[in-house]
Amino acid sequence: MTSKFDIAEGLLSIGAVFLRPDQPFTWASGIKSPIYCDNRLTLTAPEVRTKVEEGLADLIREYYPETEVLMGTSTAGIPHAAITAHLLGLPCGYVRGAKKDHGRTNQIEGKLVPGEKTVVVEDLISTAGSCCDTVEVLRAAGADVLGIVSIFTYGMKKSAERLAAHQVKNVSLSDLDTLVEAAVRTGRIREEDARRILRFRDDPTDASWMK
Repeated sequence: MTSKFDIAEGLLSIGAVFLRPDQPFTWASGIKSPIYCDNRLTLTAPEVRTKVEEGLADLIREYYPETEVLMGTSTAGIPHAAITAHLLGLPCGYVRGAKKDHGRTNQIEGKLVPGEKTVVVEDLISTAGSCCDTVEVLRAAGADVLGIVSIFTYGMKKSAERLAAHQVKNVSLSDLDTLVEAAVRTGRIREEDARRILRFRDDPTDASWMK
């Protein structure tokens, strides 16, 4: 099975994760962040993409062996759900952020039979809002949601609380602790930068990490 370090180093090598504690990014909420993650870039890097999709398939085999259908989150989780479903020989679909305002007004695209054992595929878990919304849409449609698999998680307290509140488990291929350790090992950041990034993760509203 692909290790967390393999995935972390892959994401770093293709620039899917940017670590800039001295030049922070600004979130839509106005919060300053030392990290930005764009896992869509894995789609254009075949070697890393293969590790990611095979890794997601391995997670599903290990943690959710009864899975009958995969459902991607819109939009970033869709291609990963499709490729992973292909590797596993399973059907897949995806959940829109909102119902269409035309046609059949679907929010769930693809066939979902009530009672089907379903796993949600997500690219990134930050606060877990989008994946938990997806879980609730699927449950309302009668799906038996076994859990979530994702490429990467920040490991924020907010996401843990939200997942617990929705009574759903997430399993990620890699996480922020592993990634910053890999970044230090390869000389991309300093150890003091790693500590600052983890301080941000522990409390994004506390800007003291920037000092």
